[in-house]
Amino acid sequence: MVTGNIFLCRKHSWPPEEYINKATLLLFDFDSAAPPEQAWRRRLNSHANILKEFSVTFMEAIRMVRLGIRLWSYIREEASHGRKAPIDPFTRESCKPSASQGVPLGGMGSGSISRGFRGEFRQWQIIPGTREASPVMANQFSIFISRDGGNKHYASVLAPGQHEGLGKAGDDGLSSWGWNLSGQHSTYHALFPRAWTIYDGEPDPELKISCRQISPFIPNNYRDSSLPTAVFVYTLVNTGKERAKVSLLFTWANSIGGVSHLSGDHVNEPFIGEDGVSGVLLHHKTAKGNPPVTFAVAACETQNVSVTVLPCFGLSEGSSVTAKDVWNRMVQNGQFDRENFNSGPSMPSSPGESLCAAVSASAWVEPHGKCTVSFALAWSSPKVKFLKGSSYHRRYTKFYGTSEKAAQNLVHDALMNYKHWEEEIEKWQSPILKDERLPEWYKFTLFNELYFLVAGGTVWIDSLSPASNTRDDRDAENADVKVIEMEVNVKGGSVVNHTTTAGYLSNDETGVNQNGNTNESQLSFTPMDSCTDSDDVGRFLYLEGVEYIMWCTYDVHFYASFALLALFPKIELNIQRDFAKSVLSEDGRKVKFLAEGNTGIRKVRGAVPHDLGTHDPWNEMNAYNIHDTSRWKDLNPKFVLQVYRDFAATGDMSFGVDVWPAVRAAMEYMEQFDRDGDSLIENDGFPDQTYDTWTVHGVSAYCGGLWLAALQAAATMAIQLGDRPFAELCKSKFLKAKLAYEEKLWNGSYYNYDSGSSSNSKSIQADQLAGQWYTASSGLTPLFDEFKIRGALQKVYDFNVMKIRGGRMGAVNGMHPNGKVDETSMQSREIWTGVTYAVAATMIHAGMEKEGFAAAEGIFNAGWSEEGYGYWFQTPEAWTIDGHFRSLIYMRPLAIWGMQWAISMPKAILEAPKINIMDRIHISPGSSGFFHHETGRKPQAPKLRVCDLLSKFHTFNKQSTFLFVFTFLLSILKNTLNTLSISYLPFSLFIAEQII
Repeated sequence: MVTGNIFLCRKHSWPPEEYINKATLLLFDFDSAAPPEQAWRRRLNSHANILKEFSVTFMEAIRMVRLGIRLWSYIREEASHGRKAPIDPFTRESCKPSASQGVPLGGMGSGSISRGFRGEFRQWQIIPGTREASPVMANQFSIFISRDGGNKHYASVLAPGQHEGLGKAGDDGLSSWGWNLSGQHSTYHALFPRAWTIYDGEPDPELKISCRQISPFIPNNYRDSSLPTAVFVYTLVNTGKERAKVSLLFTWANSIGGVSHLSGDHVNEPFIGEDGVSGVLLHHKTAKGNPPVTFAVAACETQNVSVTVLPCFGLSEGSSVTAKDVWNRMVQNGQFDRENFNSGPSMPSSPGESLCAAVSASAWVEPHGKCTVSFALAWSSPKVKFLKGSSYHRRYTKFYGTSEKAAQNLVHDALMNYKHWEEEIEKWQSPILKDERLPEWYKFTLFNELYFLVAGGTVWIDSLSPASNTRDDRDAENADVKVIEMEVNVKGGSVVNHTTTAGYLSNDETGVNQNGNTNESQLSFTPMDSCTDSDDVGRFLYLEGVEYIMWCTYDVHFYASFALLALFPKIELNIQRDFAKSVLSEDGRKVKFLAEGNTGIRKVRGAVPHDLGTHDPWNEMNAYNIHDTSRWKDLNPKFVLQVYRDFAATGDMSFGVDVWPAVRAAMEYMEQFDRDGDSLIENDGFPDQTYDTWTVHGVSAYCGGLWLAALQAAATMAIQLGDRPFAELCKSKFLKAKLAYEEKLWNGSYYNYDSGSSSNSKSIQADQLAGQWYTASSGLTPLFDEFKIRGALQKVYDFNVMKIRGGRMGAVNGMHPNGKVDETSMQSREIWTGVTYAVAATMIHAGMEKEGFAAAEGIFNAGWSEEGYGYWFQTPEAWTIDGHFRSLIYMRPLAIWGMQWAISMPKAILEAPKINIMDRIHISPGSSGFFHHETGRKPQAPKLRVCDLLSKFHTFNKQSTFLFVFTFLLSILKNTLNTLSISYLPFSLFIAEQII
């Protein structure tokens, strides 16, 4: 935790006065029109440089040549089936990435559209797993100004300069518009989920304009945060002596990015809604059988604001109304004909024809007067369809339905509710922004890194409403596939095997009890599906990155999950439930692993999957096929650590009981990797962890530390859930494994990379204390002595951070003790943004706040500052010491919320008894192995015995004991009546605790 005002003397690095005239700021000091004091800022005329991508060295290329050949073959095979491989380093986008990104639009999980800081709409991700990076240049805001007397006229697109794709000068397309804005006096200010663009006398020197972009990203609001909509509020201040007529124009193409506007059969339709909300619906027919999309562009008519529309115009000379016609009408009249509202749906567009719409809002602004004009945008694609799987309804359809009119209702509600959204956003952000202990760069970067939860390809479905059960069975690989799901019946302690075809349970389910007898399983309990309808918040997916198309990649979610836990804990718990269910399942379909060229099965029972899939999430997991991740050493410990952290932070006893069978199975699975009986897992001489090109030999600081932390977390959780025998096993292994870890890796100042004899075995790994990070984040006893924790972190700071350009780049993953970067692999020489944030969080937990913030500031300097490389709102997984990126728009940088977790630990963890739970566990003789020497026994749920559950309440007084016994007897009665499963018992105990 941050213990003092160590940053109190730090000056505000980006004061708004350096970007906006003070007098202008005072004019906007009402109705949230002025940008906040702390925000990420750019001038609109800033150069958007092309970003430089990393390249492998010659030796790295030689080592990976076989992998490259196999990957190329796999990519071509997937393409032959009409699918995109989850990792494709060979295909390059036509639109080169540039330093032009800004705050994305909308809530989570309903498709996203990003907006560059200069105003362009880009990075289209409406269809899951697909991205169109190029801006659609017809999508613009423009302004038209005329003043009394007719001597002054201004007309300009509110985006600076010329752009590619506008066509030839003088034609009837977009080049005929007035691209007159220089951007010299206009600035952009970002504090996710809002952004402000201030036009300080551009294009009219006597008109000050503020555009405020608002999206419904509101922590703990599981309704509005799912809505695909955004609001643009224009505040106009007339500083002149004449009255000004101001018309704002919002134009939109019937397109989902790329060349989709040319596919044909698109229809536009004007509408007049309630409360003065009017606009145009744009019905888009997607290609390749993807679900349709309906856009709504609208403005709110008031006593002073008049709204008109032009339902259809084109971008070529053959159009009945061209882009040039639109511009000329607005210059002459500032509005369109009111009769356009009665035109009805347009004729479907022809292939090759562009179809666009326009909404105009006009108002008179008196001398020294002010006026507000509000626009809204929504996009409704109610059904999400995966290439090889089912279709589902998106989360927002639970509230808006699935009809084409949903988009109209979305813009209406957005325009009616955005002020309330802003109040909630400010209430959430204000305590952090006002915390004087924190540096300014950290405050706004903390919020702005959340862009990924919108722009990271998120999918949020209504789990109660599958759109259909149809599947794509064209591929022979899916025919007659048998998948075994193991469910644990808590009541009977039995293991239930379900036979599944292509991910769906068959009707002939049978159970096998402990005596080996089969029985009907109609009443069997599936632990991970126990949340009630009122608690259901749907199911959530997000990509590892827009270049690595795998859903909820778990080794990376380990770093990113702090953001979801802090802001949307119910989503985080549901993701953990999804993975817990997967641990107890097996998918026997054959997969070829590309690194080694061997084959194996897709999913092994007991192993935590790398990801939830790509083309059929939840049903076909492990889309990643570079390595066999059932042999990875970090996934299972990371699962146990995340589950315990979430359990401790939320106090959700029902969640703990739900996932406990999977926690036990995950721990027991790891027994096989203890090769020498020292209770410590060993790596197997290949990159068997999240650093998947960085080979590990023997015991590793990273995986070994995660394993130690998982043993302690599992023991603690076992005690709290009444499974004392398993707690004893975990403690026994922990004590033995810790001794081996220290002996094999501690060298007096840090933990060696691994216990092998390779050239990098003594490297200083930045992430060597990842297990300690989670231990501290969960309120558990430190894994090591304080002097060792602080000593290792100081070594990382002195070498991995400060020896790389004076600490202005972040922490390099590997560093030799002689001060040279470890270049034994591509990843050892990289700086991983999310890992640097994680290391910074570990330092804060250890009382090294100064070093932690200094390390993290290197990521800000290189990625977000004006002097950096231009990675704002597209933070990559990694960059080299030369600043060349790998994998833009990546999940792991959300780990910055791990820093905030360390700064402001949850009350549930802070107020937990400060007792070393490991000291409370009695070790029985012979407690040395998970399986008690019964080899081959399947993992099963603990027997939740009454005596075990009572043991945790040994400090009750008489009244407490009465309440506990009453609750217990009530649960037994209900169980006898067969109206409630035994899983309710621990939850009843939890309720009893709360009453007491």
